[in-house]
Amino acid sequence: MQPTASDLSHLRIAVLGTGANGAGIGADLVDAGLDVTFIDQWPANVHAIREHGVRVELSGDVRAVHVPALHLCEVATLTEPFDVVLLLVKAYDSRWACELIKPHVAQDGVVAGVQNGMTGEDIVDVMGPDRAVAAVIEVTAAMYEPGYVERHSDRSRSWFAVGAPRPESRRHVPVVAALLRIAGIVEEVDDITSPKWMKLVLNAGELAPSAILDQSIADCARVPGMREVMIEAGNEALRVAELDDITIRPIFGMTGEAAGDPATFMETILDELCANYVLSHSRSTILQDWIKGRHAEVDDINGLVVARLRHHGQRSPVNQAMVEFSADIEAAVRERGMHNLEPLIARIGELKRR
Repeated sequence: MQPTASDLSHLRIAVLGTGANGAGIGADLVDAGLDVTFIDQWPANVHAIREHGVRVELSGDVRAVHVPALHLCEVATLTEPFDVVLLLVKAYDSRWACELIKPHVAQDGVVAGVQNGMTGEDIVDVMGPDRAVAAVIEVTAAMYEPGYVERHSDRSRSWFAVGAPRPESRRHVPVVAALLRIAGIVEEVDDITSPKWMKLVLNAGELAPSAILDQSIADCARVPGMREVMIEAGNEALRVAELDDITIRPIFGMTGEAAGDPATFMETILDELCANYVLSHSRSTILQDWIKGRHAEVDDINGLVVARLRHHGQRSPVNQAMVEFSADIEAAVRERGMHNLEPLIARIGELKRR
């Protein structure tokens, strides 16, 4: 039986990482009458939420939701444990964030990684096999100023998959799923690794390519030659799935043979994303990070594809090029923009010929 809203009312919930997705989901939980605390590492964001509440814009309407907000340095002052922690930090921040919050999680509580990237094992390593849940997230949102979320996908176009990396934590899945169901559509799965990697397949093809060109995801897919590059990047990640015995399966509630066929999966999911999940101006999370001058998750997505294929003695020229160009942009030796189109395609061609 699925938990009801009244079943969740006794929970103490923390959202650790309150950027666009964390703050947007957390605001939905607060509106549902739940006991929620925000924890974030951006001081200006914490200050803005304390001053004005978290402001969430959706379809032109803005609502302000008032919620307790703590900076990381204030976590040590907490005296009551949390029953559920929704972890929405960057993939590369997962391990230390779990270590930070671990002393403040109830003995029978859980940390749920609602993130891109393959972070489930990091959470298991820190929290133990009985207090770790992983989730796939497809919510389109942006945060360009502290405390202000631009949510581009409403509840009907926000999708999650929730599962337990280890059998010991399966009992937590219905509760985490019930919480996320307040913010979107949720699928409970027995094999969380497969949908997590399927989302990484999409991320490999959409996030870095559009950010390197400084384009929205939808606009990037319309640039001559880039749709093919985006699909190739995803197809390299699909090769990893086949080599690592990960099930290639539909996500986002897609149906039909094309959504589960390795030959058509990436093309099908990219079209689904552009048609139904992002707006014409929706920027990738990587581009949002670069706009803010932040390190992005390229190594945890495209870099992981490169590493896994190298492990199997295979090359990944498209993802390798994404990693190289992204590293140059973060090192300030290259600027993001459309001028990267021809050099990027040329570099991919060079790597293919090696």
